[in-house]
Amino acid sequence: MRGGRVHKLRDVSALTQDMEAQARAQRRSALITGITGQDGSYLAELLLEQGYEVYGLARAPQRTLGCSEHLRERLQLVGGDLLDHESLSAAVASSRPREIYHLAAPSFVPDSWVKPAGSLAAIAGSTAALLEAVRDLDSGIRVFVASSAAMFGDAPHSPQHELTPCRPANPYAAAKLLAHQLTGLLRAHDGLYACSGILFNHESPRRPEQFVTRRVTRAAAAIARGERDELTLGDLDAVRDWSFAGDVMRGAWMMLQQDEPDDYVLASGVAHTVRELVQTAFACVGLDPERYLRVEPTLVRAREATVSVGDPSKAHSKLGWQPEVDFRELIQRMVKADMQAAEQPRA
Repeated sequence: MRGGRVHKLRDVSALTQDMEAQARAQRRSALITGITGQDGSYLAELLLEQGYEVYGLARAPQRTLGCSEHLRERLQLVGGDLLDHESLSAAVASSRPREIYHLAAPSFVPDSWVKPAGSLAAIAGSTAALLEAVRDLDSGIRVFVASSAAMFGDAPHSPQHELTPCRPANPYAAAKLLAHQLTGLLRAHDGLYACSGILFNHESPRRPEQFVTRRVTRAAAAIARGERDELTLGDLDAVRDWSFAGDVMRGAWMMLQQDEPDDYVLASGVAHTVRELVQTAFACVGLDPERYLRVEPTLVRAREATVSVGDPSKAHSKLGWQPEVDFRELIQRMVKADMQAAEQPRA
């Protein structure tokens, strides 16, 4: 009789575990690293609209949530640090999400030259730690890893697609390439549902000012208000492929809804120069940029040998993803937000 009771207890335990696993599979939940940033905030908004339970990884949950502060009451925060792999594993174990969106990483490329070891650890090391945690805790979790077009570097052709050879030109790009490769390796070796989104430049009114798009839109707004009389930039003929961050995050979500995991370029596929950026931003406030623009030769960097433009054909055909906000509307939104921000009373 005792042996029979033991077998029944084991059967009940196994049934309970199966029911819990099924409940987790049916529950729409996601863990976002980088919840305080531009991308994390747009993704969180999208997931909440879709009915997800959204967890945000935060180094100190009581701190401001940056771009996601307006969502604080709708998010569940879990502690974690990109450089503390045990805390990343604990965050996955405590939230047990259906999906993980790994967006957190240093994003300002010049800083990676100052601390290349830190960039490598924060970008590639955290990716490896999260994928390892998923493999060991629940291999059914679907993972999106934010890669970067920077990894293409001096690519042999333009536009760049998923199979374009990579020649990274700085520590940030090298770290992103390693994270991208790790995602593919563990997908193949361990059968993980892990996708790498190769993201080209994507902007929004939530973009920090150290990025050129936000410097330009804020300057246009400030000059229109009579608070500044000059905008200083470097190479006006530098080319970028700019998209709206909200569109790119929608593409990231779509990647994890497919039957099979794969990597995708998310980009507009259209090249624009910094000069076009300036002209578009100043047109929003009815000003001629030539009156206010000054080129500083010391800010001009060596021109890239290959134009950085993405080929999103695969995302278009397989995901059905299409950007909804074009370049002109994106810049208009940013300038409008900067004009409105100046009108808000200061605390």
